[in-house]
Amino acid sequence: MTNGLAHESIGNGTRVVVFSHGFTQTRSMWRPIAHELCKRDESLRCVLVDLPGHGESAHIATPIEEAARLLVATGGGAVYVGYSLGARVALRALVDHPAIVQGVISISGTAGLETESERQARVTADETLARRLEAIGVGAFLDEWLAQPLFADLPRDQAGLPDRLGNTVAGLAESLRNCGQGRQRPLWDDLRTSTRPLLAIAGSLDLKYVALARRLASTAPHGTLTLITGAGHGAPQAMPLAVVDAILEWLTSQR
Repeated sequence: MTNGLAHESIGNGTRVVVFSHGFTQTRSMWRPIAHELCKRDESLRCVLVDLPGHGESAHIATPIEEAARLLVATGGGAVYVGYSLGARVALRALVDHPAIVQGVISISGTAGLETESERQARVTADETLARRLEAIGVGAFLDEWLAQPLFADLPRDQAGLPDRLGNTVAGLAESLRNCGQGRQRPLWDDLRTSTRPLLAIAGSLDLKYVALARRLASTAPHGTLTLITGAGHGAPQAMPLAVVDAILEWLTSQR
């Protein structure tokens, strides 16, 4: 059994914050934010993780509950920050490993689809995406992926394309099949009884995820909402300093 995920650390502090990325990305998406955080708060140490199927963890194919176990095995006792796919893994880690996860910052995240029909439709859609990826390769797939309306507010030069192009067909396809939203059981009921703090962040232009962030913040007993004004789904890439401000403000409030 694999006991951890590929990762790197930035900063020398004792307060650990673990970062997980979105689909088609790697841990390097977080480097600018991590460096800025550690510059502003020397008590922090940021651990940046490659999720299964991505980056140097491309060879690892696991369902989302195992991805969550591997994430906490890598990061240990810490606050967990996740973006999109990474937010879903971090929320699963919170539910499954509350003694280890000290809190979660969910950016453009969700606690899952609630009905079986919604989940099955998403499984079917993700299988179609995986087959498309296998047919056309990573480069052409990314052209199509980033052309979605979801990323309309993310300029191409801010999308981290060189980073994404380093991923493999096999790794990304397995991520779609194992860790897509259709494979995730809904966590809304679990979050209602969570004793850990949760910050839900969304870009103000990303209306679907604004609604999900509001619901996350109101569902968790210790939930907080922050909207990044003028950002869409790709807030960490498009407006990294605003995301740093939101993270630091929340971390300070949790001391």
